[in-house]
Amino acid sequence: MARRALLEFEKPLVELEEQIEQIRQLARDSEVDVSQQLLQLETLATRRRKDIFEALTPAQKIQVARHPQRPSTLDYIQVITDEWLELHGDRRGSDDKALVGGVGRIGDQAVVLLGHQKGRDTKENVARNFGMASPGGYRKAMRLMEHADRFRLPILSFIDTPGAYAGVLAEEQGQGEAIAFNLREMFRLRVPILATVIGEGGSGGALGIGVADRLLMFEHSVYTVASPEACASILWRDAGKASAAAEALKITGPDLLKLGVVDLVLPEPCGGNHWAPLQAAETLKTALLEQLAELQGLSEKQLIEQRYGKFRRMGRFLESEAPEPARGP
Repeated sequence: MARRALLEFEKPLVELEEQIEQIRQLARDSEVDVSQQLLQLETLATRRRKDIFEALTPAQKIQVARHPQRPSTLDYIQVITDEWLELHGDRRGSDDKALVGGVGRIGDQAVVLLGHQKGRDTKENVARNFGMASPGGYRKAMRLMEHADRFRLPILSFIDTPGAYAGVLAEEQGQGEAIAFNLREMFRLRVPILATVIGEGGSGGALGIGVADRLLMFEHSVYTVASPEACASILWRDAGKASAAAEALKITGPDLLKLGVVDLVLPEPCGGNHWAPLQAAETLKTALLEQLAELQGLSEKQLIEQRYGKFRRMGRFLESEAPEPARGP
């Protein structure tokens, strides 16, 4: 089995991981029974990992969300669906590999699935443009969502992008218009829409497939208007202050749940989804089916009205009246 990459804050586990690997190697090379020692070390490593991940800062959660071995859209689709057929192209001459989609079946329920797709290594990331979709990607997504609306199929979208591609060619092809068009059109769709932030949800690139009746988010995922690095560069002209920006931006599940942006935060296995991807997929599948069952009890009119109301409520705040100044004698 390939060794999992450890993040900077996981370095205290390195020595334990090495000891565990040495004992496993000893067991393979000899007939010595080391099961008891192995169990003790693995239990200790699990306990320490649990302590570390329960105390993650927002900046550390970003590292988990960006982990190269974190399950991707296609990973989840392959596990949660019983049938899956990928569909290609925006019907305008483009087939963006950074945003994938198609039709599938989960049990007896036919659905349309789509989401951002990152790569596992540098070569695949270049081919997938690091999950940063072009205008063609968002137009492909809209084509699939219109297909879902026509045939009354629920839409499941998976968000995992640092943001929409901001290259010159993307701007020339109408990146802003493509995302804005999706935002408007998703409000009129007559079918349930479930969006899940499975990794990094960045800016308009995330919103382009994120107008949903229910927004779910994994425990160590992040959802933000701008990356902490970009925010720190803009506000303080110092990308080194990204950790402070991550705190201020309120990008984690618990914060966004309090703000009413996210509807449900999904727990992750100890160490993050990349440590137990099948368990993570089962958690996701269960949550999606539960939320979908609730939404299917609503009429088309109720779906549209509630979706619109959900987004209209975001950002509201009450400004308390300033106390009257004390009057002198």
